[in-house]
Amino acid sequence: MLQRQTKGNWKRKLHEIIYEADTPMGKWFDIILFLIIILSIVLVMLESIKSFDKRYHTYLITAEWAITVFFSLEYVARIISIKKPQRYIFSFYGIIDFISTIPLYLSLFFGGAHVLLAIRALRLLRVFRILKLVRFMGEASQLKEAIKSSRTKIAVFIYTVLILSVIMGTIMYLIEGEEAGFTSIPRSIYWTIVTLTTVGYGDIAPVTDIGQVIAAIIMILGYGIIAVPTGIVTVEFAKQGGKKQHIDTNTQVCPHCNAEHHKDNATFCYNCGNILNEQ
Repeated sequence: MLQRQTKGNWKRKLHEIIYEADTPMGKWFDIILFLIIILSIVLVMLESIKSFDKRYHTYLITAEWAITVFFSLEYVARIISIKKPQRYIFSFYGIIDFISTIPLYLSLFFGGAHVLLAIRALRLLRVFRILKLVRFMGEASQLKEAIKSSRTKIAVFIYTVLILSVIMGTIMYLIEGEEAGFTSIPRSIYWTIVTLTTVGYGDIAPVTDIGQVIAAIIMILGYGIIAVPTGIVTVEFAKQGGKKQHIDTNTQVCPHCNAEHHKDNATFCYNCGNILNEQ
């Protein structure tokens, strides 16, 4: 009985350190993890510089292996410290953690796979927990709902732009012809989209007077078109703002189902109903 209680205690302590940023140990763990992730990304960048890699290759590889072993141990610790490991393994962060750990192991069998270590940049999303920015997740949710609410209007807008691009591209193909680089309707549509979005690569340009007039109209139209989706989302965002309800949350993670963003002073998990802090 005592052995089972001791086992449960160290698992709870490990869970508290790894998953919760509200405690001193948890905060330090997240900060150290954050710095190691940044260091890993810097090492990958330095390794891509051939002159630097040639001079310090051994040190770079040694450091990468040390970081990879650390991440491997962290991944295992996250699995064993939660009662339902599959909830973490198949979660967003769980998949990111796994993908960011295996590239160096894969490089033993597939050349160049270690370059995928740059994926570790996605783990920097944990900065929301470290800096307590989880309190701003309400605003992020508000923006998500605004985009979701305006998706139909944006879809109609994009459809209209595509139709306009096809019509204008076809007209430019008929006016300019192959001599000016408008060798086909698809290529002319490509030029129209590039011009309409104000990118302007300059690889194709109209040479006739009427073609240049149409190009000028498309360019001016492009500036107006850019503002349309922004306005649509802004209006919906304002509507969501009126519905906003501020709820204080913390970084506590349920040791049973791995659910996050519980209310401050919550006793039970909102997702599975189990107690959050077992004494």
